[in-house]
Amino acid sequence: MAAIEVRSEVAGNVWLVEASPDTNLEEDDVIVVLESMKMEIPVTAPSKGKLTQILVSKDDMIAEDQVIALMEI
Repeated sequence: MAAIEVRSEVAGNVWLVEASPDTNLEEDDVIVVLESMKMEIPVTAPSKGKLTQILVSKDDMIAEDQVIALMEI
């Protein structure tokens, strides 16, 4: 299995953590929801695989292109 990084597309605050480590995800399943400029922005699984680690917590401030989770595909 290959490990991939899931990255944020925008800077913002982690509003909600939807998924848990060791969860099997389908492509486009929501991992976390970010709040940026008063908008809720979902960060989704780029492909089918297993979520191995979430690197952020609720209310964390994250940067654009920051790694927020790791998956095995």
